[in-house]
Amino acid sequence: SFTGERGASGERLLSNAPTDAATELYVDRDIMVLANPEIAGLPGWVIALIAAGGLAAALSTAAGLLLVISTSVSHDLLKSNLAARVAAGVAIAIAGLFGIYPPGFVAQVVAFAFGLAAASFFPVIVMGIFSKKMNKEGAIAGMAVGLTFTFSYIVFFKFISPELNTAEHWWFGVSPEGIGTLGMIFNFIASVAVASFTKAPPEHIQHMIEDIRV
Repeated sequence: SFTGERGASGERLLSNAPTDAATELYVDRDIMVLANPEIAGLPGWVIALIAAGGLAAALSTAAGLLLVISTSVSHDLLKSNLAARVAAGVAIAIAGLFGIYPPGFVAQVVAFAFGLAAASFFPVIVMGIFSKKMNKEGAIAGMAVGLTFTFSYIVFFKFISPELNTAEHWWFGVSPEGIGTLGMIFNFIASVAVASFTKAPPEHIQHMIEDIRV
């Protein structure tokens, strides 16, 4: 039986573990990306530099995200330094769990992350700067709508009913990796609708927005 080929550093490139019932052999795409320098026959020091660069990029991104998560919880919600440490620990545990059991390969996971960010933060940031009529009620409503829709769509097709994750079942033919675009549009619509029926921001906030534009 096939047991798999390994690179010089021991990582498995091929495996007989099927991804579905019809597959007998598959190539691990994440490992292939990391193994490309070795496959190309580059010197060991070049492979080490590339690996170190990838690790540094991952650690710097993770550090920034952990800082944002911990600061958001401690500053905006609970007003406690202990809460920041707890939030960082919980975030690391969740990230580790998804690292062990990833919902897809790296490019898919990145697409999910950027889709969720586009559906939640992007409209609020844009309208917060370029619209003096946008208030906190509209911003919160838009973020809730965009994030809930996008997150539910991804969870449904990736975890609840993965057998339906085909183009014929997607909404408007949009895959879970790209659904953040629709979530962003719904965010804009909900934000504008709620802001038009609620009180405008205070005068000093509108002046602050003008200063930001300048």
